[in-house]
Amino acid sequence: MHPPAVLPVHRPAGRARRPAPLAVAALFAACAVALPAPAAHAAGSVVKVTGSQGSWQLTVDGAPYQVKGLTWGPAVADAARYMPDVKSMGANTVRTWGTDATSKPLFDAAAANGVKVIAGFWLQPGGGPGSGGCVDYLTDTTYKNNMLAEFPRWVDTYKDHPGVLMWNVGNESVLGLQNCYSGTALEQQRDAYTTFVNEITKKIHAVDPNHPVTSTDAWTGAWPYYKRNAPDLDLYAVNSYGDVCNIRKTWQDGGYTKPYIVTEGGPAGEWEVPDDANGVPDEPADTAKASGYTKAWGCITGHPGVALGATLFHYGTEYDFGGVWFNLLPAGQKRLSYYAVKRAYGGNTSADNTPPVISSMAVDGAASVPAGREFTVRTSVSDPDGDPLTYQLLLGSKYLDNSGQLTDVRFTDAGNGTFKVTAPDRLGVWKVYVKASDGKGNVGIETKSFKVVPPPVGGTNLAQGRPATASSYQPSGTGCPCPAGNAVDGSFDTRWASDWSDPQWIQVDLGRKTTFRHVQLAWEAAYAKGYTLQTSDNGQDWSTLRTVTDGDGGIDDHDVAGDARYVRVNSTVRGTAWGYSLYEFGVYG
Repeated sequence: MHPPAVLPVHRPAGRARRPAPLAVAALFAACAVALPAPAAHAAGSVVKVTGSQGSWQLTVDGAPYQVKGLTWGPAVADAARYMPDVKSMGANTVRTWGTDATSKPLFDAAAANGVKVIAGFWLQPGGGPGSGGCVDYLTDTTYKNNMLAEFPRWVDTYKDHPGVLMWNVGNESVLGLQNCYSGTALEQQRDAYTTFVNEITKKIHAVDPNHPVTSTDAWTGAWPYYKRNAPDLDLYAVNSYGDVCNIRKTWQDGGYTKPYIVTEGGPAGEWEVPDDANGVPDEPADTAKASGYTKAWGCITGHPGVALGATLFHYGTEYDFGGVWFNLLPAGQKRLSYYAVKRAYGGNTSADNTPPVISSMAVDGAASVPAGREFTVRTSVSDPDGDPLTYQLLLGSKYLDNSGQLTDVRFTDAGNGTFKVTAPDRLGVWKVYVKASDGKGNVGIETKSFKVVPPPVGGTNLAQGRPATASSYQPSGTGCPCPAGNAVDGSFDTRWASDWSDPQWIQVDLGRKTTFRHVQLAWEAAYAKGYTLQTSDNGQDWSTLRTVTDGDGGIDDHDVAGDARYVRVNSTVRGTAWGYSLYEFGVYG
């Protein structure tokens, strides 16, 4: 848990992607890259944090400058394409997470459009909880020396570029160090990290006295470490989403004497919302997300003389789990949040066509959708401009396998915002997305979860609660121990899992010779591509009922007639690199 009176704002790995930071090896390689040729542009601006306690301001060449910004998502190569749109939104700043030899086109495109860049430098373990790269900031002098040489090198390269606003050292590392250390060691590392940030800050100041230096973390709980160990920072920075309006109070309660900017912000994130009826985060509607940006900007501007602005998250185009949650223009289509930020920043919206609005969405029987069967999605959709709409439906398996990718799915449009979709046959909680496009570059997106369960089978499950044995089982690992009995306990929250080798088998003893007519296998992700269903009266001599050579996991329903005491699944070809795993092995009479 985080200490009290702080703002935890980390988001899981599924969120919209940031530009990848340089790995250490890449940093070494970058040392050999020729520096970009000096740009033919005017001299860089002089940017200062001026004023006194509670009445600070950021100035650019002596003129007040409020950061009205966006975090930058497109490839650097696309900067010239997208930067005019950023400017049209009323934004004057973009923020990046890494600066190197590839950054010049971004600086150039920004400067050409009157936009400036908060240029980032990545330090491990960046990205908060769940993000990688553990460094010992007490003892790893090689890593620290490399960064102390590398970052000022790029500062020296770009310090005179008119696109530069300030330098930002690190992202969410104070919080992220909890992935690497605990207890006293964690506190020592956090002190050592922020002390190191101060060393870098001094190096940058020595190279470039004309641009401020800040450091971003995921919670205001990092600020005491900066206050104690990084006095040379010109200002603080924090990533904050649903809790952004509490920053002011924590700043006041903490007695801080430096201003701050919000370097990521917007609507409530996945880690801040309640779970829905299926036990997964209940993603806010498009309308709520748009309101979240408006509220965030209001709270930032509501702390005058201290909060110097923000780069709201995220000017990104990815159309995946995180992209739908946060991106202002997934797949390049603008949504309600895009226009909410544009209005907040004073962009001209008078001639804009506006996105479709999905005001409600529901999945019939969302807690129990039979695998492979058709289910119904109901929405209420309107377009403020009366534009004709087209629809796309997608499925996401984030809460099954942590994949952020969305898969286009066939559907039947039944009219009046009602769609018929065939459920996947893999068990667990999925998300279905409805995308309404107006043909004018705008989109409305809503999503709801649904839980895929096995199709009902008539009759009695003769295997449930009966003794089961297997060739092997996993004693440890995710959700384990996973003995054979887990596959006949009637619960889809437990599973049998084998060793990672071929062949493997699992069998159930029905107690006596018993007539049955159906076998249902509910595979976990580790499924059998090739297997046989077998029966025996003595548990030693086996007869084959059915052979499968093209298994694809999920639910396998077999109408097979048998009369035996023992029923076995003998798996010979794995469908994955793992072993074999069954949630349930049902034999029905």
